Amino acid sequence: MSRRHAAEKRKILPDPKFGDLVLSKFMNNLMMDGKKSIAEKIVYGAIEIMDEKGQGVATDEEDDSTSSTSSTGAAGSKGLSIFHKALKKVRPQVEVRSRRVGGATYQVPVEVRPDRAMALAMRWLIGAARKRSENTMIERLASEILDAANDRGNAVKKRDDTHKMAEANKAFAHYRW
Repeated sequence: MSRRHAAEKRKILPDPKFGDLVLSKFMNNLMMDGKKSIAEKIVYGAIEIMDEKGQGVATDEEDDSTSSTSSTGAAGSKGLSIFHKALKKVRPQVEVRSRRVGGATYQVPVEVRPDRAMALAMRWLIGAARKRSENTMIERLASEILDAANDRGNAVKKRDDTHKMAEANKAFAHYRW
């Protein structure tokens, strides 16, 4: 890592269909081997499925505050609001970081920065979707996002496990740096 200056944040373009930066970042995380068109097909297909299936998910208008970082393109999609609600529910508040003090390594609970929390939520959603047993990735992703929006699924379980680990190690919070 360079000692001269911090790396510059890259500007990413919003996605072409909805004009949403968060969705564009999600597609970039989902993409494998530079195949962005396939990642777009998967995400847009999952949003269409969520539009159809998402009758049981109550989408609140205050949950659209997560899309304030995006420009409001075609923000009328119910699937997109379910996506933002799922990301908000999967986002961790605290995590544990290893800290070496006097020859012993402690798991120290620390608060998660908002950009890291969003990155972890996206990573957990995509990882949980890839491990599901549905036939296509579109179905897997749509099911995992719907489950996360309803507070169930493996991505939410991962968040809960992270919070439990931080709670169990709160005795070492004084080692926070």
